[in-house]
Amino acid sequence: MQVIIYVFFIYLHPKMRTMKNKAEQLMHNRQFWEFVRFGINGCLSTAVHVGIYYLLLPWLYVNAAYITGYVVSFIGNFFLTSYFTFRTKPTWKRFFGFAGSHAVNFLIHVALLNLFLFLGFNPKVIPFFVIAIAMVVQFSILRWVFVKH
Repeated sequence: MQVIIYVFFIYLHPKMRTMKNKAEQLMHNRQFWEFVRFGINGCLSTAVHVGIYYLLLPWLYVNAAYITGYVVSFIGNFFLTSYFTFRTKPTWKRFFGFAGSHAVNFLIHVALLNLFLFLGFNPKVIPFFVIAIAMVVQFSILRWVFVKH
């Protein structure tokens, strides 16, 4: 019975056929997979960043712990972005573009971190708000650096 329903919806029902075609197109879209890999890379880099932040938070001021985590995750992030996300070789030109995009991203992070501190947010949850907001901006900048150049 399930096979009959599947055949009807996938092969006979026109709207389902259109949805299946769109899903197949998405699976072959290079930008879609770049964004998926960007997300995976971002999760790994974020885990390093936030992990270091939480480890250092008891001993350092919030900004110092946050910045240290950011800098450490930056190093691995460059190589993952190059090799894994955009499947390119790391070059000095890309490194400086990456560093430039991260300079913008870093300023966004620090500004948002301090804004949320000023607004009274708990320092233990602030990184998640900051990272969520900055991620969209960062992907756009990095795609331009790694794909357009």
